[in-house]
Amino acid sequence: MNAQTFLRLGRVSNLPTVWSDTLAGAALAGALPLDGRIVVLALAMTLAYTGGMFLNDAFDREIDSRERPERPIPSGEVTASTVFAFGYAMLGAAVLLVAWCALGASGGGITGVVAALALVAAIVLYDRWHKGNAASPVLMGLCRLLVYVTVAHALLAEPDPALYVGALALLGYLIGLTYTAKQEGLGRVENLWPLALLALPLLWGVHAATSAEPRVWLPTLLLALWLALMLRLVRRRAPGDLPRAVGGMIAGIALVDAIFLARAAGLALAALAIAAFALTLALQRRVPGT
Repeated sequence: MNAQTFLRLGRVSNLPTVWSDTLAGAALAGALPLDGRIVVLALAMTLAYTGGMFLNDAFDREIDSRERPERPIPSGEVTASTVFAFGYAMLGAAVLLVAWCALGASGGGITGVVAALALVAAIVLYDRWHKGNAASPVLMGLCRLLVYVTVAHALLAEPDPALYVGALALLGYLIGLTYTAKQEGLGRVENLWPLALLALPLLWGVHAATSAEPRVWLPTLLLALWLALMLRLVRRRAPGDLPRAVGGMIAGIALVDAIFLARAAGLALAALAIAAFALTLALQRRVPGT
């Protein structure tokens, strides 16, 4: 497997959103100030995401041979068995890294390991059964929700309850995003109502910004403007609009994280999430994000 194939299989252009998820999960949990474990957890979540993307291609190889023959496995760049091996190995390594943090002297304990196992299980379940599964947007959303939960419980035995409120808002955003992504093959979005769930982080941000936290307005307005642009593409439905909208919404995950970081940690960490948003868009020009 050459480097370019690895990058395409892992859809690594979206990794900055995983890193911002890691920061947001820690901040919402109340694990500030951050220490060196956040780097280990960011690596663990990177492996979990990349391993999940590998398994996604491995499980979808027969469908891709008909619909996306340019993907690495159908095109003969790499074998399915190799992709499966890499994917499961990365998921296993992710759990071990989380366990190292969670079971350390100042870690969150066994709950962090259980959360990591739940994350890996959700990833495999989504990859295996997302095609033709009406519940797949929820499964995809659970994968990102469990990034927050895993990071939080790896660091703290009792995370702040704000973690779960933020995680549910992120879940709503991912359900709307994944529903849109499932329509890529159709070139249109058949029902628009699931897209309303994209607004949950905005509602959270408006509530926080009007509750003596005006610094939350900046990332909230950025996300609102960005979603308006992406939904305009969805509505216009010109050739290529839907894939661009999906990629843009994926990048927008980092703006969701920026809202939570602004509330829990201030604008300095929120700025890192906004930078992750910009980096994701830049990387998607080199490596497709979907």
